[in-house]
Amino acid sequence: MDLHPFMIGNQWREGQGTPFVSVNPSDGTEVAWIAGAGSADIDDAVKAARAALGNPAWAGLKHHERAALLYRMADLVGANVERLARVQMEDNGKTFAECLSQAKSAAATFRYYGAACETFESELTTQRGPSVTMTVYEPVGVIAAITPWNSPLTLEAQKLAPILAAGNTVVLKPSEVTPRIALEYARLAIEAGFPAGVVNVVTGAADVGRTLVEHAGVDMVSFTGGTSAGRAIAATAGRRLKPVVLELGGKSPHIVFADADLRKAPKSVADGIFSGGGQSCIAGSRVFVEASIFQPFMEAFQAAAQGYTLGTPDHPSTRMGPMVSFNHRDHVARAVELAREEGGQVLVGGDLPTGEAFRNGAYYPATVISGVTNQSRVCQQEIFGPVAVVLPFDNESDLIEQANDTEFGLAAGLWTSDFAKAWRVARAIQAGTVWINTYKETSISTSFGGFKQSGLGREKGLNGMRTYMEPKGLYWHVG
Repeated sequence: MDLHPFMIGNQWREGQGTPFVSVNPSDGTEVAWIAGAGSADIDDAVKAARAALGNPAWAGLKHHERAALLYRMADLVGANVERLARVQMEDNGKTFAECLSQAKSAAATFRYYGAACETFESELTTQRGPSVTMTVYEPVGVIAAITPWNSPLTLEAQKLAPILAAGNTVVLKPSEVTPRIALEYARLAIEAGFPAGVVNVVTGAADVGRTLVEHAGVDMVSFTGGTSAGRAIAATAGRRLKPVVLELGGKSPHIVFADADLRKAPKSVADGIFSGGGQSCIAGSRVFVEASIFQPFMEAFQAAAQGYTLGTPDHPSTRMGPMVSFNHRDHVARAVELAREEGGQVLVGGDLPTGEAFRNGAYYPATVISGVTNQSRVCQQEIFGPVAVVLPFDNESDLIEQANDTEFGLAAGLWTSDFAKAWRVARAIQAGTVWINTYKETSISTSFGGFKQSGLGREKGLNGMRTYMEPKGLYWHVG
């Protein structure tokens, strides 16, 4: 099996680190061997990015010229959606349909930030003295972008596109579990015509990420992943006064009031936790249901959960593929056993699937648990799998108290036909995104991020581009 190199300065290299394997979680086969970056490779990547930052071929581009490169990248991603979808499917086990949707979304992300770049404006501020005053925006510099394994197609596009639109250069380090999409983006960036050193990709395990974060030549770190890793990155960056963007974990409440549409809510709640195998930071893993409708909701919700049929990710009838890896599947299984030990009742799923079709894959079924309190570990710790914990609540104030009783604050959803109640509860929930009578609907034009331990800063939207820029005040004396 050929070794897949990584890319620095538009040149491919096999590196000085330890090669590693990408495993297809649907059948346990080895998909590709990936070159590992060593410390010298990381140093070269940062130097290449630093050199490109001052290169007139990049730094001298007008906004519409930079936008043209992003449009070209969007076109190339769009022309390669089926290839990209299959690469992600082989790396992390998401269904082909979901991967295809994410590839199309990635193309739209590059196009959106091309438009944002082309139309971006500085600000003329109100004159308060003998000078005309304005605010202009400069690129931060060299950005280290570190991404997780659950959705590399969309998450890596959501970093690369605004970082580049803002005029920065980037060293992207993907998860070692799903390294191949980043390498595909590196190939397309060269084809799109980005100057050497603007986009660099280094592959490897956590030590590569740590070396990159600690590198003195990196001006900013953008990280999506677990909260514990985010805290460590923030501590390192804080010692160097290096800005960070952290999009971290969640334990999102999905709330169903008694006046909700019970034809739609159970299915949406099931989609909110089981789509993508629950391997999503915004998964609605804590389901709060008003006590007066608990039983009818549970009947419909359990039926919806059972509709998430397991299967190979490229089969058209599959609703849910495998977990991203065998280690992660075992982590999810241990969390369910912990819930049983805490007195939880497993109503759907909860056991490894049997049969020849699942023997060699990292499969775990959609699982529904009840009978625990919000203080249980299964309600407080992020599982990152297809495990829903359902809890009743008595009234609005009880609900808000329970929903906010977590260290996380990434997302929430609520179902009600009462407009005033929707407004009150949406404002009271401590979360960066709240969906009302829908869930997991996303838009690249809308800011995204978390409260509390779910992160720092915001991605997406125009603010997601300004995140990677430094405001500069200019005073032009006219007195």
